[in-house]
Amino acid sequence: MWTLQRLDPERRRRRIQLLSELADAKSVRVRLVPRRARDVRLRELIAVRRRLAG
Repeated sequence: MWTLQRLDPERRRRRIQLLSELADAKSVRVRLVPRRARDVRLRELIAVRRRLAG
């Protein structure tokens, strides 16, 4: 297993940057999932109301 001390500085910098980008992507995904689920429920409710009204 590589330790951070044994990685060359450029490789270590790229690894830290990649981990940071992955963490950012995960936080965005976590924020968007509830909004997406709410949107789906709203669309379903609207469809049901249209069927009942029609």
